[in-house]
Amino acid sequence: MQPIFDFFFDQYYGYPTLFIILEVIAVIFGFLSVLYSKQNNILVYPTGIISTTIFVYLLWQWELLGDMMINAYYFSMSIYGWYIWTRKVDAEHFTPITNTTKKENWQSLFIFIATLLFVFAVYEYFDKWTNWTAYVDTFTTAIFFVGMWQMAKRKIENWIFWIIGDIISVPLYFYKGLTLTALQYFVFTIIAIYGYKAWQKNLRNDLRPS
Repeated sequence: MQPIFDFFFDQYYGYPTLFIILEVIAVIFGFLSVLYSKQNNILVYPTGIISTTIFVYLLWQWELLGDMMINAYYFSMSIYGWYIWTRKVDAEHFTPITNTTKKENWQSLFIFIATLLFVFAVYEYFDKWTNWTAYVDTFTTAIFFVGMWQMAKRKIENWIFWIIGDIISVPLYFYKGLTLTALQYFVFTIIAIYGYKAWQKNLRNDLRPS
């Protein structure tokens, strides 16, 4: 049992206690945020804001610039999404779950490419191309940027981007030595699959004639 424990958590030996506590808190609120998202619950945003705020600080300390920018972007998009989800489209209804339009698909592509270029430029400027993880980090950052934007607009396709990004992030974070965060993304993958199914059911119900 001890060798297994050491394999997963040996990376934390020597870490400041404060960092470990903050990561645990961020992971807990991250779980809550994804669960609330699956349930189409507005609490996805306040819980997400707490998690991302902590992760921005931790990732800056760990010099993981792409990941840090993801969480800074999540923070800003959480505020935007909170507004969209509480905005009424008429006297009785809030912004509904819908499919992306052709225009929104082009906007998603633009966000993806723009994010790739921006993160690449940041890594280049700070001369952080020291490991292959930087290239993967750039790619996952672009994926998550699109997913967060689509989720804020309540587009069902956001879950596809979350699933892809989460699957890539599991081994990436474990390799970086962030075992708790890697486990978080593993659970995120499972929740995202169920979230996609739940939103599909919700969308079908909304499309049924009254």
